[in-house]
Amino acid sequence: MENYTKYALKNADELNALLEGKDNLFVVSCNKCYKAFDTTNEPESEEFLKLAEGLGKTVVGTAKADFLCNQWKAQNGLKHMIPENAEHVIVISCGLGVQTAAATLDVPVYTATNSINYTGHHGMALTKKACDACAQCYLTMTGGICPVVDCSKSLLNGQCGGAKDGKCEVCADKDCAWEKIQQRLAQQGRLQELTAQAVQVRDYSKVNFKVINEYVKAIREKRLEGWYGGVHPVEGKEPTEHKGLVRFPAPKIAVFPLSMHLGAPANPIVAVGDHVDIGQKLGEAAGFISAPIHSSISGKVIAIEERPHATRGTCLSVVVENDFKDTVHSSVQPNKALEELTAGEIIEIVKNAGIVGMGGAGFPAYVKLNPGKPIDAVLVNACECEPMLTADHRVLLEFADDIIFGLLAEMKTVNAPKGIIVIEENKPDAIALLREKTASIEGIEILEVATQYPQGGEKMLIKRALGRSVPSGGLPADVGACVSNVSTVKAIADAIKTGMPLVERVTTVTGKYIPNPMNFIVRIGTPASELVEACGGISAEDVLIKAGGPMMGFPQTTLDTPIMKGSNGIIAIDNDETEPAECIKCGRCVDVCPMELKPLHYFKLVGAQDWQGCKDMKIMDCMECRCCEYICSSKLPLVTMIKMGKNGVRGLK
Repeated sequence: MENYTKYALKNADELNALLEGKDNLFVVSCNKCYKAFDTTNEPESEEFLKLAEGLGKTVVGTAKADFLCNQWKAQNGLKHMIPENAEHVIVISCGLGVQTAAATLDVPVYTATNSINYTGHHGMALTKKACDACAQCYLTMTGGICPVVDCSKSLLNGQCGGAKDGKCEVCADKDCAWEKIQQRLAQQGRLQELTAQAVQVRDYSKVNFKVINEYVKAIREKRLEGWYGGVHPVEGKEPTEHKGLVRFPAPKIAVFPLSMHLGAPANPIVAVGDHVDIGQKLGEAAGFISAPIHSSISGKVIAIEERPHATRGTCLSVVVENDFKDTVHSSVQPNKALEELTAGEIIEIVKNAGIVGMGGAGFPAYVKLNPGKPIDAVLVNACECEPMLTADHRVLLEFADDIIFGLLAEMKTVNAPKGIIVIEENKPDAIALLREKTASIEGIEILEVATQYPQGGEKMLIKRALGRSVPSGGLPADVGACVSNVSTVKAIADAIKTGMPLVERVTTVTGKYIPNPMNFIVRIGTPASELVEACGGISAEDVLIKAGGPMMGFPQTTLDTPIMKGSNGIIAIDNDETEPAECIKCGRCVDVCPMELKPLHYFKLVGAQDWQGCKDMKIMDCMECRCCEYICSSKLPLVTMIKMGKNGVRGLK
């Protein structure tokens, strides 16, 4: 079926007639914005360029736009792209894009396409209906002013004589479209083109509105399938997704921040000069939402002091000098078989092992396993939707049996009959492996989902897998779900099978400026600088280094930070030096917000320190996924402002 998403190229005969007598063309094409997050170049533009080349036409330049219908972007960008030797501008877009270009440029503008979306209200335009999607576009003939929509009577053959003082007799507030058409064509010296035209009759056979209506309804339902919003950043996983895990050497000096988790920092229970072994507690949990810290090496405590921290700036840390004996603490002992353990015993094992959410948030895992509410499904978040990172992907492939064991342990603990491992479709090898290994295990399902960021957010995951919406301010347990990261589940398996607490994790080191990207099994406390050096160092200056991925990672001013429980990646990428501009109220941030918020309001509310307004607009529901900032036309620092707004709301009495 023809893609009725937005527009289609006119047929060859129409295009031959359009180009007759015209040369020195500048071609502007727009990506179809209702193809959900598909940013690949549209085939229509390449087809048109081949046709023009075949006719011996000179194309003096081309440009592609994501939102050509955005008037602000067109005025500030498109006008400056047109070279002086361009005599004619050919636009490949829907009627909105053609009209925007024609209103912006002084050069004659022609359309090579017919607009065929049944409503005419396309993508992110967020504007009044300016295109009737009649599939027979007249904008070339009329200088980019639509005689169907802009004329109240939808006349195709000139004005009716019913205009007075430039206003339509049918709608006194509306300018006469035909007077505007004649004025524009006269300014461009093209009026003769119009007056020489034969009488136009609309061909209603060009489009089947019933078919289009059903098709567009279907693709919009798909657009909202599972959960609302999200974006498709370039994945960038190729450098490491097929690289097996390499065990990184133990560091000479390990630094253990006492805060590697959500909640209260752990209290140190060792002193300078103490000898510690692998798996020994260095810090005790300081509250219900807290977690103990364990040593990943054996050696001597040489300091308890403030040290650099990847997300907090600095943090009180226990510093241990390695004796390289790898002595394991006596407390590290295998537990009973899973079938012999009670739910309470599993919770205690997870609690004492210091296991937290390893996808980045760091929420203590034992709290999730004691929800106080009925749970009917345990979800394993194996999406790894963050671009560039492949740590969880490799864990899936190399520790599949441990993942299944950990999932069964969680299901037993919360008494859930169902376990679902949710994997994005860009990991077909992991999907195939886990399906093979779980085929005979009752109650476990491998759910393949479309690749979309931020699919790994637990509320998105629950919507996609279970069709349930966690209420504002609520928790997964409120809808009968328990969600754990794939590496967290693996850590639970380790703690039960071997008694070893959380002392190591898998970390991806990658990015444009990392010469040899790798996936490492690394001991917690290892300096990030050592991992980067093992990958060849940073290959350029003025590079942005982040702990985590490009979307939700934390910019680093130093590599003297240790690998922590939530350290899923270190990346080195280009600095974003784009200067922010005024909000143009395009609404794109609203369209992509997975929490269905209105981020454009937060910038204004935070600027005015209107904390109550922020609260009323549900700023605390924001998961800081950065979709809004990623898509923002004005490059506003929305996440920074949102964090400020949250702090302001927390300060309200």
